[in-house]
Amino acid sequence: MEPINKGRRLLLAALGAGVLNFYASRAWARVWNPCRSDLPPKLADHPVIQAAWHSIDPSQVWDCHAHIAGAGDSGSGIVTSSEMKSPLHPIQFAQRLFYLNAGCANNAPDSVDENYVERMRNLLKGMSPGVKLMLLAFDRAHDQGGRPLPKRSALYVPNEYAFQLARKYPDCFEWVASIHPHRADAVDVLEHAVAQGARAVKWLPPAMGIDPASAQCDDFYRALARLDLPLISHAGAEKATHGVGRAELGNPLRLRRALNAGVRVVVAHCASIGMDADLDNNGRQVASFDLFARMMDDSAHHGRLFADISAITQRNRSLPVVRTIIERDDWHGRLLNGTDYPLPGVMPLFSPAKFARANMLDGELVPVLTELHNYNPLLFDFVLKRHLTSGGQRLSTSIFETRRFFDQEKI
Repeated sequence: MEPINKGRRLLLAALGAGVLNFYASRAWARVWNPCRSDLPPKLADHPVIQAAWHSIDPSQVWDCHAHIAGAGDSGSGIVTSSEMKSPLHPIQFAQRLFYLNAGCANNAPDSVDENYVERMRNLLKGMSPGVKLMLLAFDRAHDQGGRPLPKRSALYVPNEYAFQLARKYPDCFEWVASIHPHRADAVDVLEHAVAQGARAVKWLPPAMGIDPASAQCDDFYRALARLDLPLISHAGAEKATHGVGRAELGNPLRLRRALNAGVRVVVAHCASIGMDADLDNNGRQVASFDLFARMMDDSAHHGRLFADISAITQRNRSLPVVRTIIERDDWHGRLLNGTDYPLPGVMPLFSPAKFARANMLDGELVPVLTELHNYNPLLFDFVLKRHLTSGGQRLSTSIFETRRFFDQEKI
């Protein structure tokens, strides 16, 4: 890679300074998470919010896609890439600040880890009792030989930290392991995670350098199938996390190898954004969501192919995609709710008014949802999804009662 010359470095530093100045401006105040705490009674008791819980058993509501973030200042072992901490990389630098603000951990430089966790616990208090977050660990990128690539890993969240949080706060959290399949000890680490109560394994192939279609994954797939542990794997374009940066690894069709090995696969976000090569038709570029839909409609995958609906209500998802997910009620028994926390706390990513203009949301709900967003992004995500409609359909109750899928003792 060509070294950054002095002039370019100064320019990047200036851009980074510009980002910081923008944060301090009045304009920023309109997009910055205000991190308000407990809901005022008039909001907590509002009929719109109460209606969202109708027919829902809160004890069965496990948010299956919640990220852990932090600074490693508690001994957690969390490591963030140097690019995300440097104004010389303004996009990644800004992303990190957004994420920390979204998790309300940006104003405590010496206790970021602790504040991030406490914010999650506070938000759960605003939900109905029994709701839990499934916290995702995040393994480092690895090369083909199984060697870790710390300099090409945007984020590292150890399994042990996720496990310890779930053990310390069992009423709030479950945990999901992250294990790179190229590791020589991958199967041993997987079995240890299962013994510690891990509910699934999480991959982000484009950032971690994992090709789900590679034979290198076969031993790991056999172990997942044997242990009946689900694999939650990102599919479609990846916008939030840098790393190895191999976008083609997010192609949902590449997950067929895991399905054929008997693994229960959860396609994160329903592959709802981006374009990928149609590996069945000469590699022409098509919407990732269309490839996902093809897989969902393939009877060979029934019983093993599932998906989570995290992030589908963000601004960068197209309305036709959201409409399809709502209207395909034949898919609903295989869909699982997640929030992609802390992203619901990134205020500009969401617009209830967009759905109201599309007649997918009653316009009278927009002010309530907007106010709720300022207090509790988790509850906001839940209430918004529960009130969306399309073609006379709503997202089924079963989508939100995800515990049935992850807790085998309850099946």
